[in-house]
Amino acid sequence: MSGISREHLGELVAELAPKWQVQQESALARRRGSDRRREQGAGPKHQLVFVDRLLATLVKLRHDLPDAALAGLFGVDRSTISGAIRQIRPLLAARGFAVPDRPGIRLRALEDVFAYAAAEGVKLRIDGTDVQVRRPTAGRPGRKAFISGKRKQNTIKTTTFTDGQGRTLFSGIPRPGRMHDQTALRTEGIAECFRQFPDVQAEVDDGDRGLANEFPHQVSAPPKPMAKKARETAALGEQYAWREARRRQSSTRICVEHANAEYKQWRPMRRYTGSRENFAETQAAIAGLVSDRSARRATRHEASTELVLAHPAAC
Repeated sequence: MSGISREHLGELVAELAPKWQVQQESALARRRGSDRRREQGAGPKHQLVFVDRLLATLVKLRHDLPDAALAGLFGVDRSTISGAIRQIRPLLAARGFAVPDRPGIRLRALEDVFAYAAAEGVKLRIDGTDVQVRRPTAGRPGRKAFISGKRKQNTIKTTTFTDGQGRTLFSGIPRPGRMHDQTALRTEGIAECFRQFPDVQAEVDDGDRGLANEFPHQVSAPPKPMAKKARETAALGEQYAWREARRRQSSTRICVEHANAEYKQWRPMRRYTGSRENFAETQAAIAGLVSDRSARRATRHEASTELVLAHPAAC
């Protein structure tokens, strides 16, 4: 029901429990305005222990159940569930993204992703995805900014970075659905990262062709679509070569589409019904959990095509 395995849950408890305890102690210190007067553990106890708070948050992220329904499951008041989610969700969002074959290392910024790709020789796959959100109320400024021209719905877009096996390295950069992917790549610092790390290469789709034009030796995009008149007059060999080039580029980039499909298994990433102010935090928490699972997939090594003598040659 939580969307993760028992082993993964145990790791989250061990990782986040000390941080939650520090968070609670800091909140109590601010509320008191002075040092503790009684021994630690005195006073009223929490209705929900930390493990239950973490489980309630995971179920909320996975199925987007109403807080009242979760309160019935755990036998507490709805406000207790809402407070628990507000405490745990930021801790999940701040974890960052797991690195394949590097346990204990997390990527938390775009610069970290490009530095990792440059150090390990990883070719990035970049793609955007839309999440449907509620329509803003009438008369609210910026109401039309969330209307996606592609889906004709109110959406928020995010950008996903993966390696060649579709393992999530970073996902975020939320922006209104009306903003084009190419605009986001320039305004959010992705183009600047390519300038800082000239050895990093990436695969993108047609929507990011401008990035491939700016960095032709680093970014690969599908061949430009042939005009109708050009297709009619082109030889069959040219048409076949164009289709084959697009197919090969798509086959190397399709893994990032599979990574975006993993997010859609979590209900808030299909249609987000909460406050848009909390979307970035929710999306980061879910993406971090997905990256934990994808990082566990074993690395596939390409077979070498180098010819090796089966028997030593006699001179």
